[in-house]
Amino acid sequence: MSEPVTAPPDRAQYGVCAFLAVVGVLVMIDAARTDPATNSNDPIGPRPVPILIGALLLVVAVAYTIDVARGGRGEPEGGEDVDPGSPIDWRTVALVIAAFALNAVLIEPLGWVISGSLLFWGTAFALGARRHLVSLAVAVTLALATFYGFAIGLGVALPAGILQGIL
Repeated sequence: MSEPVTAPPDRAQYGVCAFLAVVGVLVMIDAARTDPATNSNDPIGPRPVPILIGALLLVVAVAYTIDVARGGRGEPEGGEDVDPGSPIDWRTVALVIAAFALNAVLIEPLGWVISGSLLFWGTAFALGARRHLVSLAVAVTLALATFYGFAIGLGVALPAGILQGIL
């Protein structure tokens, strides 16, 4: 009987481990250099979250290094069921670019809800959605959700445009 052949370790994965560790250290150094200003609205200050993220990146780097050293290998991506030799669908690419360009032009005068709705609906149309009323309803819902999510959740005001005073 012959022994099963094991694949050699993928040394490139150690590069990924090192990259994660370097990013973790840089994030922690940058956070430590941040002004520790606190106020009554933010008694913790801006340091803890980046330090936590940097520490978690270091933990992931160490865990990933151990996994690679023990012979762990990622599953190769199966990919999509797409023929790589097929030509590019330039119509779809152009429609998506047009939806983004239209959003960029209309966001200030019409506001995010209208321009975002056109962006989401236009992108869905370009990618093959053919239930136009359903797509439009989903697009308006997404635009409203992001508008209020930014306004209430993050305190960032997106342009209201012609709907100023209504939203």
